[in-house]
Amino acid sequence: MRVGQVTLLHEYLERATERAPQKTALICGEERLSWREIDEQSNRLAHGLIRLGVARGDRVLVYLDNSLQSCLAVFGILKAGAVFSPINPQTKSEKLAYLLNDCRAKVIIADALLARIYTPALAQAAHLRHALIVQDAAKPLPVSGRIGTAELHGFSDALAAADPIAPPCATIPYDLAALIYTSGTTGDPKGVMLTHHNMVSAAESITTYLGNVAEDVVINVLPMSFDYGLYQWLMVAQFAGTLVLERSFNYPAQVVQSIERHGVTGLPVVPTLVSLLRPMIEQGLTLPGIRYATNTAAALSPTHLELLQRLCPQARIFAMYGLTECKRVAYLPPEELAQRRGSVGHAMPNMEVMIVDDEGHRLPPESVGELVVRGPQVMRGYWEKPAATAERLRPGDIPGELHLYTGDYFRIDSAGYLYFVGRRDDMIKSRGEKVSPQEVEHTLYALPGVQEAAAIGVPDELYGEAIRAYLVLASGTSYTPQQVIRHCAQRVEPFMVPKYVTFLSALPKTASNKISKKNLLEWARDKRVAGDD
Repeated sequence: MRVGQVTLLHEYLERATERAPQKTALICGEERLSWREIDEQSNRLAHGLIRLGVARGDRVLVYLDNSLQSCLAVFGILKAGAVFSPINPQTKSEKLAYLLNDCRAKVIIADALLARIYTPALAQAAHLRHALIVQDAAKPLPVSGRIGTAELHGFSDALAAADPIAPPCATIPYDLAALIYTSGTTGDPKGVMLTHHNMVSAAESITTYLGNVAEDVVINVLPMSFDYGLYQWLMVAQFAGTLVLERSFNYPAQVVQSIERHGVTGLPVVPTLVSLLRPMIEQGLTLPGIRYATNTAAALSPTHLELLQRLCPQARIFAMYGLTECKRVAYLPPEELAQRRGSVGHAMPNMEVMIVDDEGHRLPPESVGELVVRGPQVMRGYWEKPAATAERLRPGDIPGELHLYTGDYFRIDSAGYLYFVGRRDDMIKSRGEKVSPQEVEHTLYALPGVQEAAAIGVPDELYGEAIRAYLVLASGTSYTPQQVIRHCAQRVEPFMVPKYVTFLSALPKTASNKISKKNLLEWARDKRVAGDD
């Protein structure tokens, strides 16, 4: 470990182990691991990866549900000098194959329960050399054989005979730490390249304004493939606290019991989670032990905020705004919630924000324009997508710098507080995830007889935005909305599945004969053939 300030992401783990080796670092179900156990097992994994030929800068995909193994994988991959890429375990075969090939992953770490999904994907991954398969500890089976170019190994076997001492590491802060995929307006996911310096800077800034201390116990029900969920683990390592990791929020009562049993003090939420807890809150549920709660991904409505305040009467509540390309941009101090309703706050530590016009000129307070960000958290770019990178990272008014153009329109008041106005593109934010309408539409076009398709986001109290699909079918073709929804559910992640399906006789067009989504919701009311209202 370097002397002084932490500069590499995995040094957080090493420092936490030095400070509190026996302290419980991670609680997952009935399993508990101390910081020393996490450190030693991640060292073993690093050695195991190196034995398989993983070298500095190689990409390793983590295709796991929230688990002890997903937490170990992050630090084990980093200690091997490699780059981790967390993939949503609900990702389907075709998209998984695309991701494997896009970043030319050398290794994938996957759950045996997902074999039906990953097997066809691995068969198409030309650059993949190894797959580490996580099995049920109660029913382990020998893992061997090949799928395509990949040799199969048991995850536990990779740890068994390896050295618990960290391998030598030549990584520097400028090296990539993570490749986090995000949907793009073209429909193809883009790999956001984040360096160690990017991620360390983000973690330091966030824990500073949250005021985290070693006594904090943070619960995470968000997927670790989502950077909001991933950073809960990274930040807990930063301040040597404890993380209570849940697989999901499918069983709210069970999560509430876990919060109470483990003395949780930190609660990260998205509006969907608050909606799911609403019946319990309205029946009188309170969590007085929560010291702070955070929200990002989609803004809390006044109703959601009031519910969260009732649920956590002692908590300081932080509304935040960010995007994968720089993790976090702004936060609203809890004491400003009442008088600055609707604001996502001011720039976080080490960041600068500005509002610009279409020519990139800074605008005065109260003007509406595109939000531009500069600071150490800004990504290096999109993996091997120079055109997409140039669209987002552009020269600003400071010579020699590239600034991040967020694609979101804001206004900023005279005190520097930001207010979201809208998005420049037609991206949808559903269940806290960014959804490309084009990706949904590509799935809809895979249905035989679909001539035209359009997907838009519509306000939804549970999801933030729900996906509404409009279809024009060929003569003689007939589907029910449920058939369309089922088709999508078999091919894309749940947050990309339309909630509403409407069949139209035609879709509106621009002068160049492109489908126009402007005012589509209102336009479609007069053209509806069938489907959900």
